[in-house]
Amino acid sequence: MEIIYFKSLPSTQLYLLENLSLHKCIWTEYQTNGIGSRGNSWIGEKGNLFFSFSISKFELPKDLPLQSISIYFMYILKSLLNRLGSKVEFKWPNDLFLKNNKVGGVITNIKNDIIIVGIGLNSYKSSFFGSLDIHIENRYLLKLYLDEVLKWESWESIFYKYKKDFYSTNFVTSEGIVLKDVILNKDGSITINNERKFSLR
Repeated sequence: MEIIYFKSLPSTQLYLLENLSLHKCIWTEYQTNGIGSRGNSWIGEKGNLFFSFSISKFELPKDLPLQSISIYFMYILKSLLNRLGSKVEFKWPNDLFLKNNKVGGVITNIKNDIIIVGIGLNSYKSSFFGSLDIHIENRYLLKLYLDEVLKWESWESIFYKYKKDFYSTNFVTSEGIVLKDVILNKDGSITINNERKFSLR
């Protein structure tokens, strides 16, 4: 994986979508027009970690459903941060939280069989959300994360660990639904009142 640093970018995700190529990781510590999930923006303050990387969908573990790739890549980051001493938690479907404050999120796109994974992490500070509870250099954290990704752990293994986390947290949705009280399906979706959902919006 080729890692390319920019002093600033409007969006690492848009950069890769517009300059599509395999096995690239674009990162910056200052993103001025980041993209969040479901059309939202991601407010990125200078000093935090913003990156996107590209892989072929054929490199993914054979048992990984495409609709679960956001969970897969974010859970790898969550597990790494926990091993480094952070108490960060993963909130379904694609966010990292710390003490009820959002500290990170993931967005994924597929174009011409290339998957682009974009992650924003408040590793330094945030005036709007939360920030990470450990101090680690962004460049070093990025390298550690990509090394973990390229081990290509099976979805079965990731899901087993994620399911235990899912049912041990007390996250409540804006509709008042306690996530640990719903059914978590093997493809990463949840079932509420007999309706399967991949998002709560």
